[in-house]
Amino acid sequence: MAIISSITRYAQSVLAAVNGGDTHAHLPAYVDYDAYVAAGGYALLKRLRSGELAKEDLLKSSTMPACAASGGAGFPTGRKWRAVLGEPGPRLMAINGDEGEPGTFKDRWYLETDPHRFIEGMLIGAHVVEAPEVYIYIRDEYPASREILEREIAKLPPGGPTLHMRRGAGAYICGEESALLESIEGKRGLPRHKPPYPFKVGLFGLPTLINNIETLWWVRDIVEKGADWWKSHGRNDRQGLRSYSVSGRVKNPGMKLAPAGVTVRELIDEFCGGMVEGHTFHAYLPGGASGGILPAAMDDIPLDFGTLEKYGCFIGSAAVIILSDQDDVKDAALNLMRFFEDESCGQCTPCRVGTQKAALLMQSGAWNRELLDELSQAMRDASICGLGQAASNPLTSVIKYFPEEFSPKEAAE
Repeated sequence: MAIISSITRYAQSVLAAVNGGDTHAHLPAYVDYDAYVAAGGYALLKRLRSGELAKEDLLKSSTMPACAASGGAGFPTGRKWRAVLGEPGPRLMAINGDEGEPGTFKDRWYLETDPHRFIEGMLIGAHVVEAPEVYIYIRDEYPASREILEREIAKLPPGGPTLHMRRGAGAYICGEESALLESIEGKRGLPRHKPPYPFKVGLFGLPTLINNIETLWWVRDIVEKGADWWKSHGRNDRQGLRSYSVSGRVKNPGMKLAPAGVTVRELIDEFCGGMVEGHTFHAYLPGGASGGILPAAMDDIPLDFGTLEKYGCFIGSAAVIILSDQDDVKDAALNLMRFFEDESCGQCTPCRVGTQKAALLMQSGAWNRELLDELSQAMRDASICGLGQAASNPLTSVIKYFPEEFSPKEAAE
């Protein structure tokens, strides 16, 4: 016990030194319970619970693309809620707030500015699928978000489902829904084989509704403002709004709420103040670490679901990372592969060995592009979950779209 106490004191002293003596999260200004209710908050939930608003009417509203596009997979929210409701009870609900995709911070922004909009959406979802318990899984790197949620949930009036807070342990793989369920259950975060899918056999073996933070944050607006409001937004034949987490070589990085379908050039010029002085736009990642890398010449592609797949990329959680002429795209792809190698859960051989082998081949100097292409295909075809299936996207994008990065020797291989 004395040893444990001394270790604890040492850890506290280190944290205090690093943080200038302050080890507590600094909470930003946000809309608290009283302010949210004063502005009409929880009126929609009350209408639903009282029966004034029928579940079916709400489900029709929540099939809108707004909710569908908020998760990395873009699965329609209304269909997901119906699927869970169609299973025999009891049912549960799990919130994916792990947001571990590098370059993504939209969920954190929503939790630290207007948390009750998410909470109300969560309680609406739990009511629709008749879930008596909800497990909120928040990544441990978001201490302010977690503290805000704990404070504000404590202010809710009695009634409704039991809410459980669960802290993530920093594993990227736990952003995958089935690995998240394993982690909530207290087990190692390993993806489950599917089928069965979580809506049938989920948390603790029960049918489970899984939604992310932003999906639920939008529920109130979509239901109250309606389809016409949503359709009034969007560009390039797309509809709605999207939360883009923009980082990299731009003057004003951050969370940008922009029309769905905006191009990266429009995002840089209109929402980010242009490129940093002395930097020229060279390349971009449209969907975080696993979304691929595209050259600046392809700056007119609408950033939305269904627009990037034909180029071997995807938007995912809409983490847009901007690279300039002072960045090396091959080094960027190698850095991402090392990240996936480190974050692979190790359960399946194609991902565990594939990411390691790819990183070794990429750092050896000249790339053997034929071998790397073959390895990438094996990872896409045989990996259990999206980590291994998408880990090679940056690699294959660089090979396909940046031929000038390769020497004549590499081009011949």
